[in-house]
Amino acid sequence: MKAMVFAAGLGTRLRPLTNDRPKALVEVGGKTMLERVITHLADCGVTDITVNIHHFGEKIIEFLEEKKNFGLDIHISDERDLLLDTGGGLMKARKFLDGDEPFIVHNADILTDLDLKAMYDFHVEHDALSTILVKDRQTQRYFLFDHDHRLKGWINKKTGETKPEGYQYDPQKVDSLAFGCVHVLSPRIFDALEKYSEAKGKVFSIAPFYAEMCDSYKIYGYQQFSDYKWLDVGKPETLAQAEEMFK
Repeated sequence: MKAMVFAAGLGTRLRPLTNDRPKALVEVGGKTMLERVITHLADCGVTDITVNIHHFGEKIIEFLEEKKNFGLDIHISDERDLLLDTGGGLMKARKFLDGDEPFIVHNADILTDLDLKAMYDFHVEHDALSTILVKDRQTQRYFLFDHDHRLKGWINKKTGETKPEGYQYDPQKVDSLAFGCVHVLSPRIFDALEKYSEAKGKVFSIAPFYAEMCDSYKIYGYQQFSDYKWLDVGKPETLAQAEEMFK
């Protein structure tokens, strides 16, 4: 299996820790977040990983060289000249991910023991363009799914904004779930993203694509109902929680 790890973020909320390193190389319980994500992917059967870089990208290259790529095939998608966001980052890495099999996409600052192979199998079973991890947690922005887990829209419950354009939110017909920043994607998504980027430019996020294009493509939400750990380690308070989690 293949995977991509988004490791190009600036990590502004974790300053001063990220003043001299990328967020992906901040340590949690004695190991960098990047190492924890890569080894979890490997444990779930991934053998080929693409890592995108921007902020202190050379340090990620050096780290992977020191670790001998953890015995995996690891590719670098270099965004040091221009940070492309998640959608643009995927397009930049297309040459490593394209082919005839789905691949996993995982943020470097998401630490979880989710059964990624089960999520991958769900994606294949539903022949989806994209399968996105979702959780029942408090936030302002939610993806909206019908009772067959298919994405129907998106809402910001603080402002009332909805997508796609003209979508009418009916809480009786959909489940409101928060994005967990892990996806399984079909390589078919590249052609769809290429069309989307013609209007948006080469720097764009994947989440609005899902929200705006869900009527045109099969996009599913995946929930693992058994207990599992999940933490977005993007700010000091969640970093402290992660340290406790990995003690």
